[in-house]
Amino acid sequence: MLAFLLRRLTQSLLVLLAMSVLVFVGVYLIGNPVDILISSQADQTERDRAIVALGLDKPLWAQYGNFVLGAVTGDLGRSFAHGVPALELILNRMPATLELAFVAMLLAVGIGIPLGLIAGLRPNGVIGKTIMAGSILGFSLPTFWVGLMLIMLFAVFLGWLPSNGRGETREIFGVGWSFLTADGWSHLILPAVNLALFKLSLLIRLTRAGVREALAMDYVKFARAKGLSASRIVGVHVLKNIMIPIVTVIGLEFGSVVAFAVVTESVFAWPGMGKLLIDSINVLDRPVIVAYLLIIVSLFVFINLLVDLAYSALDPRVRLGDVGAH
Repeated sequence: MLAFLLRRLTQSLLVLLAMSVLVFVGVYLIGNPVDILISSQADQTERDRAIVALGLDKPLWAQYGNFVLGAVTGDLGRSFAHGVPALELILNRMPATLELAFVAMLLAVGIGIPLGLIAGLRPNGVIGKTIMAGSILGFSLPTFWVGLMLIMLFAVFLGWLPSNGRGETREIFGVGWSFLTADGWSHLILPAVNLALFKLSLLIRLTRAGVREALAMDYVKFARAKGLSASRIVGVHVLKNIMIPIVTVIGLEFGSVVAFAVVTESVFAWPGMGKLLIDSINVLDRPVIVAYLLIIVSLFVFINLLVDLAYSALDPRVRLGDVGAH
């Protein structure tokens, strides 16, 4: 276990270092933030002063070196637009994004796996075919369009739910959470449903495929021959054997939900990291963009580690050393 963790930690550090180079160079070669942050009426002296204050007067390699030295101590730079540490700015927005992503994945898992199970057990029935047709729609419809339609239906026409913002929050350990209040839930439902739709469709199809494959296996046929009930066969033999790929997908998709909640947060004006990223791109706030991308990479690395550990817990035949080698 210790050797596995050390190996994964080393791999993670190398991945973060490589990504920092790619992200830093890619972001810092795009545009000139001074043109956006400084008034067009400013003279050259004021522009030069701003360039020096932002550290943009140094060559790219020197800027990257300063960034790495700061990152080692937890300093990912200061926001050009807000004048505060970029990491602090992102961490303040992170709870909103994590809350939205967590609720979206709960919806996707809580609805997708049962529907996929039904579709797998009754593939030729009306319900099974209807479920699969619905999953195709979930894959096909653009997220931003679905979000706009949800707003038009539930916020504009019916007036049941608010269309933007996070609503009332309640603090736990100094962090505000929307799910602790009724008003917060009313603001959370629409963006969570919108964000969950694609993942829901993915889990439906993955579960259905796993069920169809498991039902054809010899151990299921043997269980039927022993006279076990259908519920026991499905609950013990089928679900247990299809959970490993499903857990893998759930883990990785949670990371993608956090990383790509940008569209949903923009449509519903949800004050999370994705909304902050869009605002930062608009003003070329380079430190915030780089810090956000590196945090997302770190999140994916951490989730991959958790998925590997879940592998070994679900299937004792899968050893951590073997998992880490793939």
